[in-house]
Amino acid sequence: MSDNVYKSVELTGSSETSQEDAVRKAIREASKSIAHMRWFQVTGVRGHIEDNEVAHWQVTVKIGFTLDEK
Repeated sequence: MSDNVYKSVELTGSSETSQEDAVRKAIREASKSIAHMRWFQVTGVRGHIEDNEVAHWQVTVKIGFTLDEK
């Protein structure tokens, strides 16, 4: 196993469907500009209420990725 250095960013995904879908959306969007993603950590869950119903899930995640070797 090699030694790695990781960097992390924090993102918030949103979904009308579920918490898991919100996480997947955040990771999918991050993959467009971040290479070598390795882990995620949920740091917060909240939601938006409309007409006494859950309208959106909002999940904040830290996404860790390895830095490129030069």
